Amino acid sequence: MTLPGKAKSLSTRTLQGIHSCLNRAVKRAMARDKVKRNVVRSGGDTKTRKSRRTLAPPARCVEVLWQHWEDQGWDRLAAGDAWEEHGLVFPSAVGRKLDATNVRRAFRAAIAKAEGVNAAEWTPQELRHSFVSLLSDSGVPLEEISRLVGHSGTAVTEEVDRKQIRPVIQTGAVPMDGIFKAGPDR
Repeated sequence: MTLPGKAKSLSTRTLQGIHSCLNRAVKRAMARDKVKRNVVRSGGDTKTRKSRRTLAPPARCVEVLWQHWEDQGWDRLAAGDAWEEHGLVFPSAVGRKLDATNVRRAFRAAIAKAEGVNAAEWTPQELRHSFVSLLSDSGVPLEEISRLVGHSGTAVTEEVDRKQIRPVIQTGAVPMDGIFKAGPDR
């Protein structure tokens, strides 16, 4: 039976209940997915003025970025007159802006060398999830993590970005080990 045919045989109260349930589900999904993906503003910018922030990178990242900048000098020389200077940190081989496909391809090529990782399953977004999850597991408050990733509240950080690495709960096992070890030998 088709959906419209089934709807004719259902009571109005049942249909209202289904409608209400679907509305709640849609509203929850919209709240959970507050992040507007691929929003491009005039001039090609994806950030609002309010969402811009300056973060201090870890010392290890600073060292890697300096090395990258030096290597980029060699890329400029190799490209010669084809190089277009746009002030980008991660440009194409000739200095132009990278598109999303090229970024994903380069990212997957870089992680393909990692043991136990299926590069086809990973995207650069995984770095964001890892950042949020590792900070959370290190005890950084969710409010602070939300601020670092540019969320106005904690809901999106908690429901979308955080892929919690759950520690094994040992609070019951440790005392029980002590109790059973104290008992008669088997």
